[in-house]
Amino acid sequence: MSEKPTRQTFPRRDEHGRVISVAELTVAAIGGTVVALIALAIIDGILALVSSTRFGSASGWLGLILPALVFFDDLRGWRGYAVRFAVAFVAAAVAIGIGLLVAGQVTAPSLISGGIGAAVASVVYSPAWFYGIRWSTGQHSEMGSR
Repeated sequence: MSEKPTRQTFPRRDEHGRVISVAELTVAAIGGTVVALIALAIIDGILALVSSTRFGSASGWLGLILPALVFFDDLRGWRGYAVRFAVAFVAAAVAIGIGLLVAGQVTAPSLISGGIGAAVASVVYSPAWFYGIRWSTGQHSEMGSR
């Protein structure tokens, strides 16, 4: 009798593939943003060394690439609910709008100001999506952070 060992993932997910904790979703989004920004800074630094561009000229908004993958994966977990696209769109519009407002207040190179905007957008999107999808689908029992 051979059972497949269960693989622990982060953020943890239920049997439908939905993230079970807003805290874990937020930490995963921030972690992804930080990792992407570090990689972007390294790439930007290498390009600044080998070409005539200045360090920090890359858009920090590229830091949203890894968190977007986490969010898209959770979006797939809500198959069967057409409202998921509307919730994702509204949450993204609000998160990016707030991120743009914050990034606009930062007088720093694009890498820094965009990175701050991306981090803010990740922090805003996580609870907006997590609670918004559960409220709009009536899955209120899953709203607790386990």
